[in-house]
Amino acid sequence: MRVLRRYWILIVAATLAGLLIGAGVSVLAKPTYTAQTQLFVAIQNSGSVQEMQQGNTFSQARVQSYVKAVNSPMVLQPVIDTLGLGVSAEQLSESVRATTDLNTVLINIEVTDASAVSSAAIAQAVADSLVNAIENLEQPKAGGGSPFNVSIITPATAPSSPTSPNTRLNLVLGLIIGAAAGFAAAVLRNRLDNKIRGESDLREVTDAPILGGISFDADATRKPLLTQTGPQSPRAESFRQLRTNLQFANVTQGAKTVLVTSSVPGEGKSTTATNLAIALAEAGQSVCLIDADLRRPMVNEYLGLDRSAGLTTALVGSADVNELLQPWGEGRLYVLASGQIPPNPSELLGSVAMKQLLEVLEDIFDSIVIDAPPLLPVTDAAVLSQHVGGVIVVVGSQKLRQQELEKSLNALKMVGSNILGIVLNGLPAKGPDAYTYSYYRNDQHKSPSHVNGTSGRPTDGTADVEFPSPQLGTSDSPPKNFPADRISR
Repeated sequence: MRVLRRYWILIVAATLAGLLIGAGVSVLAKPTYTAQTQLFVAIQNSGSVQEMQQGNTFSQARVQSYVKAVNSPMVLQPVIDTLGLGVSAEQLSESVRATTDLNTVLINIEVTDASAVSSAAIAQAVADSLVNAIENLEQPKAGGGSPFNVSIITPATAPSSPTSPNTRLNLVLGLIIGAAAGFAAAVLRNRLDNKIRGESDLREVTDAPILGGISFDADATRKPLLTQTGPQSPRAESFRQLRTNLQFANVTQGAKTVLVTSSVPGEGKSTTATNLAIALAEAGQSVCLIDADLRRPMVNEYLGLDRSAGLTTALVGSADVNELLQPWGEGRLYVLASGQIPPNPSELLGSVAMKQLLEVLEDIFDSIVIDAPPLLPVTDAAVLSQHVGGVIVVVGSQKLRQQELEKSLNALKMVGSNILGIVLNGLPAKGPDAYTYSYYRNDQHKSPSHVNGTSGRPTDGTADVEFPSPQLGTSDSPPKNFPADRISR
């Protein structure tokens, strides 16, 4: 069923193609007509009943020979000469068919031709020629008449409609063959295509928990931040759900620092890290977002900040981190931009200075979200993952192959990273690969609801239940190295 739902367009297209081919065959095929005639073979015997039964059995056996003789030149050549046909006896035999029913003395002759009149004329001529041939073959040498009497009981008539092409049959066959070919192509494509499209494909690679699913949004490229969409939009609710699920996934570790990475570029890790930090800040936490992608930094572009000084500036000791943090928005979100792109990103991210910087920031903020480079092209994320409390791997739907994700997870396991879970990004809103959660807008209460859990007022008559704001860390105090007025703004 998943294959049918995933590749239904391919199956429908193949089915329609089969119908079109069937219709095309019917239109382009030259029509042919089939005329029929029937002969009766009887033995000329007026003896006892027993003799008549023996004669009837003999006639049935004789009929089999007459059927074979219909396509012989002895029968067909007189037809050619009489009608003036410009074909040979062998060519004419291809359009003449003779049969007999079991335990009968009836001979059925069918003639197929491009003309209805010609088919009837040829069928009648073949029947007459067969009668004459049997009369000559069965005539006794001692003289006298043939012991068998062959009579035409159904004269040939011109058919009113062609027997070929059979339009209805061609359409049915085209439909069946097209649907079968489409389903076979869908199954083959499903087996050969090892891209991760949804949760079912992900489960073939890992059992890591899925922290959230973010549906594809055509406006995400132009408006990547959740603050740029409506507060009740599915995209905004997806990141709130990610924030909540992250709290439960991290409940035992209590890690403050979370690294967000992906396997290859273009899976949406930077937007996921940025929006996760915004969602945490909206929940009342003090959050630090670090752009640790020192090769292709994007956080500053999304948030409209200056990256001339940032993480690399702090790591080389050119400035204090307090001077480099940039506040953003109305919440308690501070951003540490990437700074100048260095020639040795891996060494900087794996240095003691980076570890010490994270320890300082953990004392200041409730939560720290790090946007790291992809895992497969470079080793930066794997090196940096050793200094953080947990790792979130973003998987872009239809952008990543199963073997690539497997390599990424193995790279994290080799360095002993704590994988908190997976975020599926760019999922289709409908279909078999859509995430479990679906959202509906309640125009009356203006509150979203989803399948696993409910936000807003329950609809079953129960009392409202308020959940505490999720926090990654345990502290909800303002930063210690900052002026109080800065963090409260």
